[in-house]
Amino acid sequence: MAQAKHGDTVKVHYAGKLKDGTVFDTSVDHDPLQFTIGEGQIISGFEQAVVGMNPGESKTIKVPTDEAYGPHREEMVLVVDRNQLPVDLIPEVGQQLQSSQPDGQTIVVTVTDVSESDVKLDANHPLAGKDLIFDIQLVEII
Repeated sequence: MAQAKHGDTVKVHYAGKLKDGTVFDTSVDHDPLQFTIGEGQIISGFEQAVVGMNPGESKTIKVPTDEAYGPHREEMVLVVDRNQLPVDLIPEVGQQLQSSQPDGQTIVVTVTDVSESDVKLDANHPLAGKDLIFDIQLVEII
């Protein structure tokens, strides 16, 4: 039976969880995730875990922060004056906003605190600084 290797396009079912058991993403009840191993389309720890698996095989892996979304970086958290936000925007904690950068790139930021005068925005990935646990099943090698 063929094992998954670099360069293979694979389909997997997965459930991503935090240490406390909270599920943050899953393909259960959806189509399996398809990606090509080695192209960097998904986090490296997940991708490397699929290498060597046979179709139908399942495993549970822990992906440390540095192989997932990296550490939470304080320099990516900023406080802006509410006057800098669109007049019709009523910011709420947990809300995600898009911010245009001087180079034309758009990034997603999350509102983490709101006061009368300021809004704290976090540009870190929501899973930055977290170790992740994945239940993975290799469905097929295409």
